Amino acid sequence: MHIGVKLPHTGTGVPATTVALRARELERAGFDSLWVSDHVVLPEVIASGYPFSSDGKATWPTTTPYLEALVVLAAAAAVTERVRLGTAALVLPQRNPILLAKQVASIDAMSGGRVALGIGAGWLREEFEALDTPFDTRGARMVEWIELLRDCWTGRPAAYSGAHYELPAGTLVLPEPVHDIPLYLGGHSPTALNRAGRLGDGWLAQQALPALDPEQLAGETATVRSAATAGGRDPARLHVVLRLVESAGRAETIARRLGDLALAGVDEIIVDVGRDGDAEADHAVLRDAASSR
Repeated sequence: MHIGVKLPHTGTGVPATTVALRARELERAGFDSLWVSDHVVLPEVIASGYPFSSDGKATWPTTTPYLEALVVLAAAAAVTERVRLGTAALVLPQRNPILLAKQVASIDAMSGGRVALGIGAGWLREEFEALDTPFDTRGARMVEWIELLRDCWTGRPAAYSGAHYELPAGTLVLPEPVHDIPLYLGGHSPTALNRAGRLGDGWLAQQALPALDPEQLAGETATVRSAATAGGRDPARLHVVLRLVESAGRAETIARRLGDLALAGVDEIIVDVGRDGDAEADHAVLRDAASSR
């Protein structure tokens, strides 16, 4: 199992000047991948239902600062050499697909082909409204944006005429990425699971460690793989990534559950780390557990 970690780039206790240093520290600690989360803006009061809590309420204050996801990935790319770099998850329909394709390809080129893009349709209507982006069509636009991203990453996308985007013929989007950038589609709704199987290179799941439910993950993974099979795709090629929130300082607890997660079909986990200096010890605990399965 791959062991990934969220790069600390959110919160009032995270100095912006230390993000690159933490990226370097986490790579030296041995983690396989570094991941960033995404919110461009937050409302003072969230009225939208949060899909990852039992009561529908967001679990963090809206005053939490977020350094912009792609800017942070570029900074991490500049100071690391081996570790993979990903988003978990970028809200795809909020972004201009052509500009996003350019940004991600640029980071991939600068990093030597280390980028993975976890993407989601989004849930926060207030954020969409602040960005002057339609909320109710976000699912349909996400499907179009996926097609546009992959075509743009060839460097010479074909003319495109969709319900939500027009791209003229003769458009060049250069540089091309160094490698085929995997798209891991997030979400737990039936629509999201089906979409991940039909269109994604993998599925990006999320659970809070205190409420970890491998049986639920196993059922959802089976749904994703079934959707891939129905779409004529090889389900064995899908990469399942699990973002474990509320996991800082709980490496021993996670280590005891790695076997259950592997049986549920999880290929990679993304954990939180605590204070500076904890990362190497946390990684050692998790790597030993993964190696002894």
